[in-house]
Amino acid sequence: MAEKRDYYEVLGIDKSADEAAIKKAYRSMAKKYHPDVNPGDKDAEEKFKEVSEAYEVLSDAQKRAAYDQYGHAAFDPGAGGAGGAGGFGGFGGFGGFGDFGDIGDIFSSFFGGGNSARRNGPVRGGDIRVHLGVTFEEAAKGTKKTVTYARVEECPECGATGAKKGTAPETCKKCGGLGTVRTQQRTILGVMQSTSTCPDCNGRGKTVSDPCGNCRGKGYVRLSKKLEVTVPAGIDDGQTMSVRGQGDVGRAGGSPGDLLVTVSVRPHHLFERSGYDLYCEVPLSFPEAALGAELRVPTLDEDVEYKIPAGTQSGTVFTIRGKGVQKLNSKNKGDLHFTVVVETPKNLSQKQKELMLEFAETLGEKKSKFKKKLF
Repeated sequence: MAEKRDYYEVLGIDKSADEAAIKKAYRSMAKKYHPDVNPGDKDAEEKFKEVSEAYEVLSDAQKRAAYDQYGHAAFDPGAGGAGGAGGFGGFGGFGGFGDFGDIGDIFSSFFGGGNSARRNGPVRGGDIRVHLGVTFEEAAKGTKKTVTYARVEECPECGATGAKKGTAPETCKKCGGLGTVRTQQRTILGVMQSTSTCPDCNGRGKTVSDPCGNCRGKGYVRLSKKLEVTVPAGIDDGQTMSVRGQGDVGRAGGSPGDLLVTVSVRPHHLFERSGYDLYCEVPLSFPEAALGAELRVPTLDEDVEYKIPAGTQSGTVFTIRGKGVQKLNSKNKGDLHFTVVVETPKNLSQKQKELMLEFAETLGEKKSKFKKKLF
């Protein structure tokens, strides 16, 4: 019989390796040599047994200490080490691998299965998303709106038990209330044990013989709900606000989900928005542009007076501080930027045309500086 290799060498780790390093090395090698991955490969089968044996010892602090002191003799019943004294008894029947414990959990992560007992624990309710349309002013100044949506709630007839009124759920006979069942399968490596969701109760641990007619035994129903929500001043198009605890109800004592409200802002006939600043255009007559004027400039609140200097050109942008949109969670506001657009007069009378020609003649050489550069 071939001499056994050193367990540390088998796993490719140093003797100072910690528990995490041992488990990581084993996961990698077990996945590589597992019979399901290498069907019919006897060499891979032997290596799989070897790495499993090494992990069984080195992952157990007591067995590892004995191995470090006595080597393989620690588990040889015919030797004088710890195993010969009845200490570890050769791993409790390693030929069939017994109840794998942690090893079984690792296998299940590779090849399916896994512990589903957490199904009986608290489960947080799902979040619900809705869209809410508001006007430009409502988004800028804030408002209150009522939204209607459907959410999952506990059945009012059975109180989430799923059982008909006057009856109660029973502990699942197949899984004993655990929500999971263990199955064993005999393989060439011994008896493999796995855990799966109980098929009778679907992981709930309880069964209902006489289901509630309102929820059909589910314990939960989807109901329409109306809720008034506060739209904060300054919210922008496409932004989402969260209303805590107004989503689907949690299960088994879990917290409820949230209501996520995404805002859609309708365009304004005059203003455009960028961040918290507003932009608009204000018409200006030719005499006002030439001589200067007091303009009435619109804002989201009320019109304000603004003095335009003489000689203002079309396209000039002016800024009024603090007349934009209120910033979220703040009393400060953005700015208002308005562009003046000089209007060219149309349909002039004969008298007006004569005056315009006379005015043009008085300009003489004082024509446009841009034209002088151009020609």
